[in-house]
Amino acid sequence: MVTTLVVGLVLGGSFALMALGLTIQYGVARIMNLAYGEFVIGGSFLTYLAVSAAGFNPFVALLLVVPSGYFASYLCYALIMRPLERRSRDTGRLEVDSILVTFGLMFLLQGIYLSLFGSGFTGYNWLEAPVDILGTKISTGRLVGALLAVAVGASLYWAIQKTRWGMAMRAVATRPGFAPLVGIDNERQARSAFAVGGALAAAGGVVLSMYQPFTPTDGVFLTMKALVVVIMGGVGNLAGAMAAGLILGLVEAGVSATVDPGLTLAATYAIFLVVLLWRPNGLFS
Repeated sequence: MVTTLVVGLVLGGSFALMALGLTIQYGVARIMNLAYGEFVIGGSFLTYLAVSAAGFNPFVALLLVVPSGYFASYLCYALIMRPLERRSRDTGRLEVDSILVTFGLMFLLQGIYLSLFGSGFTGYNWLEAPVDILGTKISTGRLVGALLAVAVGASLYWAIQKTRWGMAMRAVATRPGFAPLVGIDNERQARSAFAVGGALAAAGGVVLSMYQPFTPTDGVFLTMKALVVVIMGGVGNLAGAMAAGLILGLVEAGVSATVDPGLTLAATYAIFLVVLLWRPNGLFS
């Protein structure tokens, strides 16, 4: 029981971080980014290159990868998403267009990763020695990654709740029609939110690379899990996304330990369906 709890919390911290970026992108910019997982994997590959080729520590790599994710997403919004937003007459049109465009972007990025790194697993060795927590052996790299995920998530939540930037983000997310009346530029906030979401995706990629190998096609599954967490926690609800990520991690760890590791994905979508039927707006909305 203790082992399942510890493993679930460590796994859930990673899920929560990966979902936060998608939450803020959709909550503020109203863009459903189906290529989100590819940005996570892109962060993992950049970390791999920084560690294996340049000899950097993953924490040093974090300082390079996160700004790269921010600027890549900023350019993606300026070159692709902003023209879609300008031609959209309503939010529904923008959501549909963004789904179609990012679906194509997903395959484009996958193709680039496959051509550069091949189709096999990629990874590096870092802090493999186990740590004993309440009688449970956890890889040090996995534990450090989970703590980093929680720290980044808590910092983002504080910034959203306590800063003027966060106040403007919340205004655009909840009342986009009234935000301009108090001097808030909706386009600027949407652009910032999409870029910050990309930075969080890259941070998630750094965390992922710390404790497990990855492939160029893993982004699809990461996007699907991030969507489950976002919907479970409530669209645009950062605290809900963090809590839902932890819940999902506990469920997957419990199913893997007590039933069958092959059924973790089925358990994930079973919870997803239950939440959609019981609380369509999310558990925390």
